Amino acid sequence: MKRLIVLDGLDGSGKSTQYELLQAWLQQRRVACRPVSFPDYDSPASAPVRMYLAGAFGTRPGDVNAYAASSFYAVDRYASYRTQWQKDYQAGTLILAARYTTSNAIHQMAKLPDEQKEAYLRWLEDYEYVRLQLPRPDLVLFLDVEPQVAEQLLRRRYQGDDSRKDIHEKDMEYLRACRQSALYAAERCGWYVIRCTAGGAMRPVDDISREIRQCVLPLIEKEDLS
Repeated sequence: MKRLIVLDGLDGSGKSTQYELLQAWLQQRRVACRPVSFPDYDSPASAPVRMYLAGAFGTRPGDVNAYAASSFYAVDRYASYRTQWQKDYQAGTLILAARYTTSNAIHQMAKLPDEQKEAYLRWLEDYEYVRLQLPRPDLVLFLDVEPQVAEQLLRRRYQGDDSRKDIHEKDMEYLRACRQSALYAAERCGWYVIRCTAGGAMRPVDDISREIRQCVLPLIEKEDLS
């Protein structure tokens, strides 16, 4: 049975921590799992992504339009799929992805006015899932963090050194727009939204992890019954 689970969220949402915890839980349950992460910075195919984030095409996210930037990330995913995990996916190994096509919906759709978002999502799904023939996710989990909390976490990550941030991380207005795009896409595409903050602070890591596992469990149980 082919399965693809995507864990996504804004910068500072705790994706890396929850991704590692979910991998460990799947391993404990003896579920064959292949972790993949995007962008794949070790791949030559990610060169346009690295140039974009470093500001080679402009110092603000909006300097590169949503469709061009989406193509950078899509090519990186295509190369990863074809050279690294296509065989595992087709053999029935569960693929656990940190970010995916969903990240284009979050970060690139944020550049568009509201009246263009539905058309963009239709284009994105057709481009990546139909024309590039990348697998559609079976489950998407979006880690939702209030913008002010995410800003605090990013500041802590870089110890106040803004020069270490990429062009997305430097623009908090843009990150707030990304959150709104993510919530729009979640409703439109059926993502699970995991609320990671409460009362202006992050929820305990274990509480968030427990909620994620509850969302994943039905897919694992299907495997047990097959």
